[in-house]
Amino acid sequence: MKRIISCLILLISYISFGQLSPAVAKYDLPKKRLLIQACSMYLFNANQGAIDVDSSVVLACKAYKFPLSLAYDEGFNNGFYFIGKDLIEKEDINSVKKLLPKAINENRILLLLQLGNFYLFKPGTKPEDLQNAKNYIVDAVRTSKQLKNKRWQQQSLILLGKYYFQANNQPEGKKVFLQVIAECRKQNDKKALAEALDAYGTLLFNLDPEKEKILQEVISLYASLKLEEKRIENYMKITTIYFWGGKINEAKKRLYQNLIDLRKIGFEHQQYAETTISYIEANQFNLKSSLYYAQKSVQRIEDTKDYTFADIFYMRLAMVYLGTGHFDDAMKLAQKSIEYGKDNIVNSGSWYKSFITSAASLSIRGQNKEAITYINSIIKTYPPKNTFDQMLVAFALGNCNWELKDYAKAEKYFLEMDSYASKLDSPETFRDVANCYSAIAAFYAGRKNLEKATYYSNKVIGLSNKYDKSYNSQTLMTALYRIDSLKGDFRSALSNYKIFKKLSDSLYSISKNKQIEELKIQYETQNQEHEIKLLNQESNLKGVALKKSKMLNSVSIWSLVLLLATVGLLYNRYRLKQRNNVKLEIKEKEISKANSELRHLLDEKEWLLKEIHHRVKNNLQTVISLLNSQSAYLENDMALSAIKNSQHRIHSMSLIHQKLYNSENISTINMPNYIKELVEYLRESFSLGQRIRFEVKIDPLELDVAQAVPLGLILNEAITNSIKYAFPDDRTGMIYITLEAKDEKQYVLTISDNGIGFDPNLNDKKANSFGMSLIRGLSDDIDGKLMMENDNGTILKIEFSQEFPLNPKRKSI
Repeated sequence: MKRIISCLILLISYISFGQLSPAVAKYDLPKKRLLIQACSMYLFNANQGAIDVDSSVVLACKAYKFPLSLAYDEGFNNGFYFIGKDLIEKEDINSVKKLLPKAINENRILLLLQLGNFYLFKPGTKPEDLQNAKNYIVDAVRTSKQLKNKRWQQQSLILLGKYYFQANNQPEGKKVFLQVIAECRKQNDKKALAEALDAYGTLLFNLDPEKEKILQEVISLYASLKLEEKRIENYMKITTIYFWGGKINEAKKRLYQNLIDLRKIGFEHQQYAETTISYIEANQFNLKSSLYYAQKSVQRIEDTKDYTFADIFYMRLAMVYLGTGHFDDAMKLAQKSIEYGKDNIVNSGSWYKSFITSAASLSIRGQNKEAITYINSIIKTYPPKNTFDQMLVAFALGNCNWELKDYAKAEKYFLEMDSYASKLDSPETFRDVANCYSAIAAFYAGRKNLEKATYYSNKVIGLSNKYDKSYNSQTLMTALYRIDSLKGDFRSALSNYKIFKKLSDSLYSISKNKQIEELKIQYETQNQEHEIKLLNQESNLKGVALKKSKMLNSVSIWSLVLLLATVGLLYNRYRLKQRNNVKLEIKEKEISKANSELRHLLDEKEWLLKEIHHRVKNNLQTVISLLNSQSAYLENDMALSAIKNSQHRIHSMSLIHQKLYNSENISTINMPNYIKELVEYLRESFSLGQRIRFEVKIDPLELDVAQAVPLGLILNEAITNSIKYAFPDDRTGMIYITLEAKDEKQYVLTISDNGIGFDPNLNDKKANSFGMSLIRGLSDDIDGKLMMENDNGTILKIEFSQEFPLNPKRKSI
């Protein structure tokens, strides 16, 4: 009996479909996508290689009633409507194709990407579907290049890379992804880089050492972008790598962290992580923890009334109960799991595990004949359709006949099991196949057939070495100590027997563990309280309905009386309202007239202010022209330079008044446009050509005129100084200008160059030159903090606030 327990504890629970949880409806788009990924990852792992990743995504979307496109359109679907979205979700492809000839620019690219996605990830993809996908994707790449739109070029190339991987042309796919990644790094586009690395890393094999490295970078990028759902999703992907790579303790540790992360973001569907923890803890013989998390997962689906894949969670709890010796409860929960499994929308590929658990519950209680009858009835009603299920059926029949001491039939079924197990050569099915080989090795060791017992025990050890995974079970230890006894190696036999006893005693003590009993009682008590609560609610509803029927007649009579009184009151109110309306109309006319006069005055004020700005600009231009005329009669270089500098300063102020005159907003200046025009003016004034280039990065800011004028003058002085002194002897170089918001009302202006820098031993005379004095004075005017430093050139920084207090110097003027 214990042999059956130790093998069945390690089986992963199977899968079914349920109703959509109301909790899903309140999720935003990122959480819905996270739910698809969390569910599909579990389905892929639980099916042990029987289905591929794309199939598990299809099952998850179908179960939660999401359109399949939601799992693959993240690059261009942000939750808002866009062309063709509703038609794709309905899979009305012909209507989408009709939109394509009329669509232009971005709309055309969106349609092409959606069509490419549809055919690429269509369930049961055929060669013609892949060709259709390629045609649409290549068209999207070409169109995005013609539009010179970087975002759509990246999205189109990412989808092209996915196509090559789907078409088994990994080298070409890798080439495309590396091209996109390099371009994103060059542009320093973190979000696009994260999306490209995410898509590439996900498509790599779990055993590829590059995969973990890439996904770790993706996690860091999403964390910096504060996209928590995407960070958690990629964290889960690395957990899967550890799980199948044999790093079980590390995978378990990450699963516990995963639960903490999910709670922080309010993600309620934690049952997939909980049931996986329960499986790992059972695998490590920590049945107390296994039982706790199995109960948690069941309690979660019952509290949220989300019974999607409910059979997974009831099955896991049933298997833990089986391992702790609660066979009746295990049988009940297995049957409950089967009932939910009957409503399956699609065969998940591992339904038979619930039947095998029910049969094991009978066998452990000594009802092996009944177990065989039950299994045969299941085979007749639901014939196994895949190799894994056929192996499980043969395993159960072999064990039951072994318990009945019908060794001929037991051997027949064990050999049949071996024929199926030999076809399941993958890391995902390693543990179940090892369980089967351990059972057949123990069977032959018990029959004193040393050759065959050794052959099958070596198969277990060979699989463990092949996949670099440790494996230990009570059944295997039984086989090994009996094999050593048959060989006469009693020292090794005693060592293996001690391990067997340790595992056996551990399982026995666990089954009698008081804490486990308390957890079981607590779970059953909660269920009973829940049922009592439902019955009380039903009784209360009936009582309320009876009271309502008695009150109905009384309410009807009084309602009639109130209706008559209400009609009288309403007529009275109608008469009063008519009189009030007349008064209100007179008052409204007076207010409208006053508003009209105020609006006229406001328009006049704005026109006058614009005219003032226009005239100030014209006057400043006149001053510039006068200075220009004066310079024609000067031969002194210093005087000419002073006039030139004055012209630049006046132009920076003139430009502000020109902006205010041309703008609808007469109180603030659009800083990106202003600074770019000022830089372009200075570039042309000094005839720089390509010798000195500018890099301008300005946040979209609107500043008050009182701040814009000093900033313009500071920019003029700093840029002029860099042009004149940073690049002697006609050197080439760069001047960098940034204006960014540190927080809501704090800004930093930075002007830097990669020239020769300034001399730190600058004498007081030069340090107090007119240009530097002007910069210091203007910085004081805006209450800014001025900093200068040498770092591969000169860096000038000014930190200032949006709402600055009036400078005391200005107060005194």
